[in-house]
Amino acid sequence: MNYSAGEVFASEVVGTALLILLGAGVVANVLLPKSKGFAGGTLMINFGWGLAVFTGVYASWKSGAHLNPAVTIGILTNGQDTFSEGGLPVNLGNTLLYFAAQMIGAIIGAVLAYLAYKKHFDLEAPAATKLGVFATGPEVRSYGWNVLTEVIATFVLVFTILNFANTPNELGPLAVAFLVVGIGASLGGPTGYAINPARDLGPRIAHAFLPIKGKGGSDWSYAWVPVVGPLVGGALAGLAASAMA
Repeated sequence: MNYSAGEVFASEVVGTALLILLGAGVVANVLLPKSKGFAGGTLMINFGWGLAVFTGVYASWKSGAHLNPAVTIGILTNGQDTFSEGGLPVNLGNTLLYFAAQMIGAIIGAVLAYLAYKKHFDLEAPAATKLGVFATGPEVRSYGWNVLTEVIATFVLVFTILNFANTPNELGPLAVAFLVVGIGASLGGPTGYAINPARDLGPRIAHAFLPIKGKGGSDWSYAWVPVVGPLVGGALAGLAASAMA
């Protein structure tokens, strides 16, 4: 069944919003004072993001559940004809439609996560902690190496997703969820593994305009890293998957 551009757009907005709501939500649960999950550790965050992906993928099946501009770019460079089975054709206009839907969904999800934890954001906490709910940041700031980390991690994500179609399984969203958990546990240490430009840029924009008490700056000097790195990694993954097909 073919879906209209409007249906694809709405599907991608909803799926990405759920992804960010639950993903930013688990970070807030672990980082913000007096939350019941406070100090739950990085593995709790890894699994929370994995399950956020699981939820978002199921919710956005009409669009093919990209939820991530790096995945969209990977499909583009992979040489596929459509962005999902029976979906919109791969072209510049539809690429931009996916990007717009993902960014809008990411901002909506970030706002909803803020509202869910509003009273906790009002409590005393370092500005960097509050920003960390929304956006990623490096443990050691070295832009070139930070970009490389994001390229590698996103390559693993998109290359594996593109190859799921060649394996005899019906795991679907669960497989992607465990892949994200694995990437976070293995490669998330240096940069917080954005592996998704919308996941970082959308919530960072929300952080900039939301009335968060004591929030500080949004670290725009770093904001390009989790955009450029994942896009490069996604594009390379698409080319590699095509070459190995």
